[in-house]
Amino acid sequence: MHEGIITPDWAVLAYLVAGTLFILALRGLSSPESSQKGNRNGMIGMAIAVGTTLVLHNTGLPLILAAIAIGGGIGYLIAQRIQMTAMPELVAGFHSLVGMAAVLVGAAAYLNPQAFGILDSVTNEIVPTSRVEMGLGVAIGAITFSGSVIAFLKLSGRMSGNPILLPGRHIINLGTIVAILGLVGYFVTDQSPWVFWTITALSFAIGFLLIIPIGGADMPVVISMLNSYSGWAAAAMGFTLQNTAMIITGALVGSSGAILSYIMCKAMNRSFISVIAGGFGADSGAGGAKGSGPAKAFKAGSAEDAAFIMQNAESVIIIPGYGMAVSQAQHALREMTDLLKKEGVSVKYAIHPVAGRMPGHMNVLLAEANVPYDEVFELEDINSEFAQADVAFVIGANDVTNPLAKTDKTSPIYGMPVLDVEKAKTVLFVKRSMGGVGYAGVDNPVFYMDNTMMLLADAKKMVETIVKALGH
Repeated sequence: MHEGIITPDWAVLAYLVAGTLFILALRGLSSPESSQKGNRNGMIGMAIAVGTTLVLHNTGLPLILAAIAIGGGIGYLIAQRIQMTAMPELVAGFHSLVGMAAVLVGAAAYLNPQAFGILDSVTNEIVPTSRVEMGLGVAIGAITFSGSVIAFLKLSGRMSGNPILLPGRHIINLGTIVAILGLVGYFVTDQSPWVFWTITALSFAIGFLLIIPIGGADMPVVISMLNSYSGWAAAAMGFTLQNTAMIITGALVGSSGAILSYIMCKAMNRSFISVIAGGFGADSGAGGAKGSGPAKAFKAGSAEDAAFIMQNAESVIIIPGYGMAVSQAQHALREMTDLLKKEGVSVKYAIHPVAGRMPGHMNVLLAEANVPYDEVFELEDINSEFAQADVAFVIGANDVTNPLAKTDKTSPIYGMPVLDVEKAKTVLFVKRSMGGVGYAGVDNPVFYMDNTMMLLADAKKMVETIVKALGH
């Protein structure tokens, strides 16, 4: 018979409290104002869940505590040293660790099922339900690991952010996924090692194959999607370990990540199925206007010009992008807006949902600089105001302000809702140089419009110079 593990009533109650705190954490993280409280709830819930698990399974406690101390120490050092610009690849890296943890737990349960209480004492085999849980957990974990590694390499610049399109990739991907699902089903009737390890190997491969065709423009969706995968992997392993807290936590992370992925796809006018199918809509021949074409005329300006224009404006809308993150210009930007507000200028921030390299990237940076939450607006709430704005101050954002998304069907960003900065009376566009293009590799016609002034310099240095000009 199945030698199941009976959880005491007090532990069930503790896990319930932890699960409730996790739900409150997610609710808190839905708003910048309540995010700190949400984080605290999440940390308290995780402390309760981990503490309860340690009490229930006190075998080898010194080794477990040592591992927690080592892992926590490494995490603390990384958190202290990491730059905000590297946060997206850090998140991808952490997702990979969650995936690998699921694979290792699944492998341990397969190799020693009795220790996990999933061995049928009559047949001396792993119980069929546990095989399904184990197979799915290992598969999702392996996909999460290899997919997250590719996302990390793309986001950190160690691999090209452009889509890598393999010949016949859709057939290969579909065939591999069908083979994995078929083997998981077959695993129920045959627990031979070749079945388990083939599932694992194919899952590592499909994670790689699914992510390499996805281009930089869709990377924020990939981050939230991998977050969802890591949650489902943890939930599946929770069933294998018969741990209620893991099941609850994994299901919450998985479902919230899936919802966020859907919201991101909707914000980018992407098909959710297309993205998770591995760049299904990508076309190697598409791309719109690139930065490598003939030189075009543009109007260059100085920090003093920008300071004069904004100082005499009634309303300024600031559009931050990845360039602001790279140069760490958010604190100087906050100082600039404070000076403008002293001059009686109305200042607002317009945030595109996929600005940066992960969901909420710009919100985190602005919060770090203590930008008031009531000055920050999402795309759908502020887009109609550009036509009445005196100045649109774009700092390091390209793709999310590119009007080709509305007109050029060959562009990789076609159909993505963008911020209508070109409708402002004056567009001040901070950009390092005219040679580069956005992460999607598409030139922006706003650069060359009559009402646009290009401010070519490092974003932080440019804003700091503007601050000095405003202070005189």
